[in-house]
Amino acid sequence: MKGFTNTLLMGAALFCMAGPLMAQKVTNFRVTDHPQQTIDGFGASDAWSMWQIGEWEDSLQTKVADWLFSSENFADGSPKGIGLSIWRFNAGAGSASQGDSAQINRDTRTEYFEKQTGQRRFLKLAKERGVPTFLAFYNSPPVHLTQNGLATNTGRGGTFNLKPDAYDDFAAYIADMLQKAEREDGIHFDYVCPVNEPDGHWNWLGPKQEGSPATNREIAHIAREMSREFQKRGITTKILVNESSDFRCMFATHQTDWQRGYEIQAFWNPDSTDTYVGNLPNIAKVMAGHSYWTNTPVLKPGDRGYERTGLYGYRKRLKDAFDKVDAEFWMTELCIMSNDEEIHGGGGFDFSMEEALYVARVMHYDLTVANARSWQWWRAAGGNYKDGLIRMYVRGERSGGRGQRREMVQNNMVRDSKLMWTMGNFSRFVRPGAVRFDMEGTMEVDGLMLSAYKNTDGTLAIVAINYSKEERPINIDLSALSSQLSANVIAYRTSDVEGESLKNVGKVDLKKTVLPARSVTTFMAKK
Repeated sequence: MKGFTNTLLMGAALFCMAGPLMAQKVTNFRVTDHPQQTIDGFGASDAWSMWQIGEWEDSLQTKVADWLFSSENFADGSPKGIGLSIWRFNAGAGSASQGDSAQINRDTRTEYFEKQTGQRRFLKLAKERGVPTFLAFYNSPPVHLTQNGLATNTGRGGTFNLKPDAYDDFAAYIADMLQKAEREDGIHFDYVCPVNEPDGHWNWLGPKQEGSPATNREIAHIAREMSREFQKRGITTKILVNESSDFRCMFATHQTDWQRGYEIQAFWNPDSTDTYVGNLPNIAKVMAGHSYWTNTPVLKPGDRGYERTGLYGYRKRLKDAFDKVDAEFWMTELCIMSNDEEIHGGGGFDFSMEEALYVARVMHYDLTVANARSWQWWRAAGGNYKDGLIRMYVRGERSGGRGQRREMVQNNMVRDSKLMWTMGNFSRFVRPGAVRFDMEGTMEVDGLMLSAYKNTDGTLAIVAINYSKEERPINIDLSALSSQLSANVIAYRTSDVEGESLKNVGKVDLKKTVLPARSVTTFMAKK
């Protein structure tokens, strides 16, 4: 398999630990000179939260914006934030204007763009802090263009909830939004996706959030109309086709039929004449998918189904499918779902390393097996559920979750999490334009996972995950890239230890260093 070497090189050195001397096996890793994908960035979305936080006190907005977007440090050297390089904007469908008749939960309704003041405020805060890439996505066409007059599907079937004669109107609506954002807010959207999770079977039933199914032919239709409209207006924004709800819909069919399956082949193989979009102007040569439902089981090499299912198998099949077409992969959405049983499903916010390590492992597989060029968490801030990097507390709501004391929230508040800082082990140090290089060593043995990225400034970022409950001595060889890179290496660690949230733990010697138990460490090497 291109992009992976699974050789396990075991060292025989003795490692001296604090306390009595004891022999401990050293795991050896070697960064090769074999380049893989280029990284476009790491991000999160503003969905369902920034419309509120963007209207809160300036001090809270500043705190949240710094946590998410800043790559600067405080005077004591501690990090202000995790330096996200992509901000994903939930473009509005206007369901909020319908009130309760929208048949959508209040907190998940959206305004038309003109009234998305809180979200537009965070677009500006992101730009001020140096975020280079902006992506807009639609869960539904605007309500005035939908077949049922709603931004939710309400069980109307598996076709696009757009009036048959309104494809050009929807394309014009999107173009209007892009031009208004640039004219009024100074925000240029680099990418826009007109359909989000069109293959999700939940979308056909009409859940209480915005969404619409769509067939591959309908997606190709709107992409063509958008391309035509963008060309007419001179809009340079790239069209992202599409954002799949499940990897299995991208390379096969899953809980659907052929009209919504085999999406990679449908959109990117020229033989698929009805749905091919690869030759259209403004089409991004990337396709997005979401990591939901495919993160378990964590099979080991030799286990039955390892090459086809589970955390590794689905991603290997995804990469194999992309290798056959002229397009690459972005992972644009993940939060914890009910089948993520290892961390007790999605209920209840988790501030600890339990969820953080679980997500870091998924990030590692998405980046090193599926060769994702971008990796994005679902939403930046959330409530009492494992879907936010930041826990938000809204004045007047009841705090606490299952088994916790529930009290009235007196003031709007925000709280960071180890998940947020762990994502920062990637996003803050692996910058847009970085190239991932193969690692010789363990893919995942006894909980160790390492990946290496060379930034455009010549620095090398190595993200090391120790999923195990024991500290582990390792040796990392950088000589294949440059023998001089090992001369100056600084380590940044996130763990459950108090104060260790991207903490600068100082210079290290990569030939004899230790990964603490249940931690994520980024080694930054420069000449």
